[in-house]
Amino acid sequence: MSFDRIRCVIMRGGTSKAVFFHENDLPADRENRDRIILRAFGSPDLRQIDGLGGANSSTSKVAIIGPSSRPDADVDYTFGQVSVDMPVVGMAMNCGNISSAVGPFAIDEGLVRAVEPVTTVRIFNTNTQKRIIAQVPVQNGRALSRGDYAINGVPGNGARIDLEFEDPGGAVSGKLLPTGNPTDVLTVDGKAYTVSIVDAANPVVFVRAEDFGLRGTELPAEFESRPDAKAISATFEKIRGQAAVLVGLVPEASLAKTKSPELPKIGFYTAPTAYTDATGQKVGAEDIDIVGRLFSMGKMINAYMGTGAICTIVAANIPGTVVNRIVGEKLGDRIPLVRIGHPFGVMPVRGILEETPDGRSSVKRGVISRTARRIMEGWVYIDD
Repeated sequence: MSFDRIRCVIMRGGTSKAVFFHENDLPADRENRDRIILRAFGSPDLRQIDGLGGANSSTSKVAIIGPSSRPDADVDYTFGQVSVDMPVVGMAMNCGNISSAVGPFAIDEGLVRAVEPVTTVRIFNTNTQKRIIAQVPVQNGRALSRGDYAINGVPGNGARIDLEFEDPGGAVSGKLLPTGNPTDVLTVDGKAYTVSIVDAANPVVFVRAEDFGLRGTELPAEFESRPDAKAISATFEKIRGQAAVLVGLVPEASLAKTKSPELPKIGFYTAPTAYTDATGQKVGAEDIDIVGRLFSMGKMINAYMGTGAICTIVAANIPGTVVNRIVGEKLGDRIPLVRIGHPFGVMPVRGILEETPDGRSSVKRGVISRTARRIMEGWVYIDD
């Protein structure tokens, strides 16, 4: 098989964008596959000028799709976070936003039979070994992209795709709480920080904005312009490194930046506070339940990750976590909905709850609604 050029589709899923490949169009062995993906994206290069990458973590993503051999799934989906500045294709995580484009891709590529008006696509994510059930609107045998559903962070409207993440706990570590605790105290440069490490859909380290001298409502550009931004980011990375050890991703914290740059994610949070989002729109404190800012590959992202949203509602239903302490007083012990205020507006996330033996609630399935669109199809040329 020649790899001089490879079929691909560029799709937007939620607030992210990815290059989609058929599994059988790529080499089977990981080393050659990663080499071709890096070349296709133009990585490593901060501009990704010689490839399809968009020069930031939200637009430097890859999805590899193939028919599933599992009786409970229609397609297998492998996600890759393609580093902009390092020759790395991270495969330890899933992306919830890109997950929303998998169903439309599978339908339009003939991997799943179209059923109008809504086609159910059963997706097996190989990264987390979890199933995602997508409800995709269909018209005239193809996935429908036009509609009246809007998500903050994406211009215009689209067709609403509901994604249900089954049994999200322990997606990477095998444990909902990798340390067994709702909060842990990690020490960096002599200072102690209270954190919650929760592994649901993807592991996230939740910290309190005020512990770092932050309001919690900072936008990416505002945060990066702070004179102490580099120092805060360095502290985040040290905390993330310690958490990576606790999750079981690396043996030493110092290795996290190079060996596991994509996981765990880290973000800072605060109570509902009014702010102006990146589009100039006002977000009222009454419109949200928590303010969150997530980081990916060392940078604050412009919106909010789908898997991060799933992890957030799971954390909200675990007594004592950083998230639970913020939302619990307002929302109570049973929390089926959390509205997250992020840099581009508000992202709601729902939880389908079940009762635990101690009478509390846990999230059996997490649900987000996204839109997706096929942008381009063709060939990417591999010149190496």
